Amino acid sequence: MSAATATEGPALPRTRYLLKLSRPRFWPYLAGPVVVGVAGAATSVPELFAPLNVLLFAYFLLPANVQLYGVNDVFDRDIDESNPKKDDKEVRYGGDRLVPAAVISTSLGGLALFPLLPRVAWPYLVGYFLLAVEYSAPPFRFKTTPFLDSVSNGLYILPGAVAYAAVAGTHPPLSAVVGGWLWSMGMHTFSAIPDIEPDREAGIETTATVLGEAYTYAYCGAAWLLAAIAFAFLDTRIALPLLAYPVVVFGIYWSDVPVDRAYWWYPALNTLVGALLTMGLLTRIVPPSAVVP
Repeated sequence: MSAATATEGPALPRTRYLLKLSRPRFWPYLAGPVVVGVAGAATSVPELFAPLNVLLFAYFLLPANVQLYGVNDVFDRDIDESNPKKDDKEVRYGGDRLVPAAVISTSLGGLALFPLLPRVAWPYLVGYFLLAVEYSAPPFRFKTTPFLDSVSNGLYILPGAVAYAAVAGTHPPLSAVVGGWLWSMGMHTFSAIPDIEPDREAGIETTATVLGEAYTYAYCGAAWLLAAIAFAFLDTRIALPLLAYPVVVFGIYWSDVPVDRAYWWYPALNTLVGALLTMGLLTRIVPPSAVVP
């Protein structure tokens, strides 16, 4: 029995398979925006740890990742046969009923959030589920349409918009949504660079396969630079950490570092930048003078 294809077998290997399917390195990509959204909307320390906020964080940390990547793996089964990332960093779906069952159960868990949220948060949660499913699944399957594959990945910042709306009772600032959306577009397209050749061999067109490697680097750098500019309209201090992204991406392009290696550095970079943004937002609630002698 091989856990890499989720064949029938003991519960522990199958649970391990689901965990690997959920891409643990990328868990902060959905849960992190929840933290930032809560930090940006809360006005007191107790409000930060309200039960609903904890529930949103817990859902987008693991169940949402199982749902998102489970849909992806089911509908990418044929393409992934030639994808080298599936050999070690990720898992290759082999047709086991476990994955569709996990997708359905985690989707139902997400739908259960609606009655707990204020209505102002509903459009963002609807948008998340629509994009999370239709990125990979028919009829839209955005991932196979150049540029729509990139734009649709704004789904990663929608959990943060849900959290902000849940805490503040209002829509998040437009400049934050635009900046976050552009950041997500850059992240998605950069992650597609290692897949250029496998996707071309499979006959799949993406933003990266259309642009080619060099122009995809430029596209990512431009998206991240525009993200920083958008956030500058909200607060220039927020924009500064985001400038690390265009600097790093062009550094990778001009270096000898293979992109499929550099790709795995980004969870650490995202965690660092997210932590800086969160700590900056928290100073609105607890000023540094209150904790630093």
